[in-house]
Amino acid sequence: MPRDQEVLLFAFLAFLALICCLPFVACQCNKNPVIFNFGDSNSDTGGYSAALGFNFGYPDGRAFFHQPTGRLCDGRLVIDFLCESLKTNYLTPYLDSLEPNFTNGVNFAISGSATFPRYVPFSLDVQAIYLVGGKNFWVHNTGPLGCLPEKLGTRKTNATDFDKYGCIKSMNDGAKAFNAELDTLCQELRPQMKNATIVYVDMYSIKYDLIANSGAYGFKNPLMACCGYGGAPYNYNPDIKCRDRGYEVCEQELAYISWDGVHYTETANAMIASKILSTNYSPTPSWVQLLL
Repeated sequence: MPRDQEVLLFAFLAFLALICCLPFVACQCNKNPVIFNFGDSNSDTGGYSAALGFNFGYPDGRAFFHQPTGRLCDGRLVIDFLCESLKTNYLTPYLDSLEPNFTNGVNFAISGSATFPRYVPFSLDVQAIYLVGGKNFWVHNTGPLGCLPEKLGTRKTNATDFDKYGCIKSMNDGAKAFNAELDTLCQELRPQMKNATIVYVDMYSIKYDLIANSGAYGFKNPLMACCGYGGAPYNYNPDIKCRDRGYEVCEQELAYISWDGVHYTETANAMIASKILSTNYSPTPSWVQLLL
């Protein structure tokens, strides 16, 4: 691993993530970043498609790439916006055999897979990366799972288990309990990993804010999938999901937070990336400190 380059380790680990920088402004980084991303469909830029030899198909990719790219989104993912802010190319899936370019890192994320075995503690995964040269770790906590149309449209929930924004309280409480443990783990790892930096990012608050204040952000359907079947209130049917025969897709995805009931739209991803990189949702050290 080159020692003259900043090593940025990104991990979207079934709702965990490792990320960087200020969006839509000139990056202050004075080194060439090398990014390694581990995760699932939330950050898969084509790994699953490369493995199977086909893309998911329309309507994925219609908002930006104008064709399917293996991303489960109408356009760019959060990881794509972060790469743009660093002025580096989008990450190439490690299974891509068509002229792969790994000069700026590689994306190990694959849809539908757990990045690491469940019986291996997350702390050991981080320490293993640290031992081979990992220096900067950005850890994103999990989002409000109880606000996903996929959960809302498939679970039988008592009326008392919905919060004032229409999300399932018990699921969100579980997410918050997980996040509290993850935050504690990050605090415990910092003194053990000398000369390394671990930044914990409150992804839950970022995503919940989009839903709670959806009108202020220009969203009209915060709990409804753009691509799916069944119409309001969630447009999610487990028997006819987005990309399945008979699916329906909205005309204006700009009004939607959810793309397919599980993944976010490009518009929502752009806002999430902006908030991540604002440093307002991370304790010190800030993103800027890590990039200098």
